[in-house]
Amino acid sequence: EMDKELSFNPLEILEGRKLKYVAFGGFKKSDIPRLVDKYMNNEFDLDKYVTQRMAFSDINVAMEMLIAGKCLRCVLHMDEDCPN
Repeated sequence: EMDKELSFNPLEILEGRKLKYVAFGGFKKSDIPRLVDKYMNNEFDLDKYVTQRMAFSDINVAMEMLIAGKCLRCVLHMDEDCPN
């Protein structure tokens, strides 16, 4: 849920622990071709995480929805006749 807060004890930071942000699941750029191959071979399902599909011209609407927590992942299609 997007509206949940994270709390932690700041003393743990002083004791050497780290608070780390990870984007894209921590994958490296060099992992992308392998991940695409796995997706194309149906080795894992990303589609269940797509909550919206929109035309690229609606990119601002998609960003507003992401920021507001109204969608998890939005796929933008370059053509205007995108599937919903």
